Amino acid sequence: MNPIAYVRRLFAVDRRVLVLALARAVDSLGNSFLIIVLPLYIADVIGAAGAGITVGVAGIDVTLAQSLAVGIVLSMFGFLNSFGQPFTGRWSDRVGKRRAFVLFGLAVLAVTNVAYAFAGNYVSLFVIRAVQGFGVAFTVPATIALVNELATDDTRGNNMGVFNTFRLLGFGLGPIVAGGLVHGGPYALGSISISGYNAAFAIAAGGALLSLVLVALLVTDPERVEADAGDDLSIAVLDHERDEKLLDPVFTLGLASLFMAIGIALISAIEADVNARLDQTAFLFGIEFAAFVLAQVLLQAPIGSASDDYGRKPFVFYGLLLLAPSTAVQGFVTEPWMMIVARFVQGIAGAAVFAPALALAGDYARAGQSGTQLSVLTMAFGLGVAIGPLASGALATIAYAAPFVLGGLLALLGAVLVYTQVSDTVKPGEEASAPSGAAGSD
Repeated sequence: MNPIAYVRRLFAVDRRVLVLALARAVDSLGNSFLIIVLPLYIADVIGAAGAGITVGVAGIDVTLAQSLAVGIVLSMFGFLNSFGQPFTGRWSDRVGKRRAFVLFGLAVLAVTNVAYAFAGNYVSLFVIRAVQGFGVAFTVPATIALVNELATDDTRGNNMGVFNTFRLLGFGLGPIVAGGLVHGGPYALGSISISGYNAAFAIAAGGALLSLVLVALLVTDPERVEADAGDDLSIAVLDHERDEKLLDPVFTLGLASLFMAIGIALISAIEADVNARLDQTAFLFGIEFAAFVLAQVLLQAPIGSASDDYGRKPFVFYGLLLLAPSTAVQGFVTEPWMMIVARFVQGIAGAAVFAPALALAGDYARAGQSGTQLSVLTMAFGLGVAIGPLASGALATIAYAAPFVLGGLLALLGAVLVYTQVSDTVKPGEEASAPSGAAGSD
């Protein structure tokens, strides 16, 4: 396939998928602001910089170390978001209205982003972040289900790749802009002075609101979803249809996504340790973080499209195999450039796993049950992002390399599970064929 035809194919997706991808990019840009802004906001506004945070609950005051206070707020979002997704995904399957769930979640996100500006204490900040996680739990599985259902069997990988490229582009740009925006404040808006924090919250809210408008105006539900939604929407753990397999393939792909997410999130909680070991500045750490995102942005769409032609499982399997050494080696590198290379290779591995895994799970999902089935993967990824920093923070006290070694071992375990428990739905040169009882079967 010549380059021009290949580029045309990458973006020859349903217009609604492109709108969802663009809306997710704008939303991710605003939401990723908070990864940088909230720790600063807690330190400068909620509590004195460098001091503990005193939390009063039921008349009892408890003082938390600032790092712990920040970790609790950031992890709470991930846990509520992740654990809520199977329920909201199943609910969207039952009512057959994906778009309404996406709009509701975006509305909650916009309102809570504004609410941060009025948080006067740690408890209120915690509640806002928890409500935000609850709202995003409505958006993610419904959006992924829409992307899945708007695709055909032979374009599903391409759709997932394009969607994730836009999402990661927004997510990667957010932290780069956020720090400068906060430190550049206050800003004058006529006679009104706006702090850097409030400006960041306003942009995050505006991103969610713009996404809401785009989806409301340009996205519709596929007609078949409501008609095909069935009563059996449970998430299977064991495989009762294939005698030679033990685990359900979608559940297995969820485990692989969990292990992948833990591995890529390990570095975020031990920035100070990484900077000290590599004798580097925070700027270089940002470059290392961005190297992973850059690889994802460059390769998600091409790999997703290639999985439509060459099969999903090989990309997932070999991606996990590559993820293992690229994660483990981060515990042993001694120069910043080595970490940048390791993170970029880790990004290549992540790109090989994520879009093809979603497409493969979409092939397996029964008609009308995409929300339930694909929420297994989105929940697993969210849990991994929440678990990774907690695990690395604990293991780094034992040995600097311990978190990265664990991440490498988990990736290897994921590769073994995928190789032994998952069957591909695409043969090279053929269109995707859904397994018996899955989406697209008669």
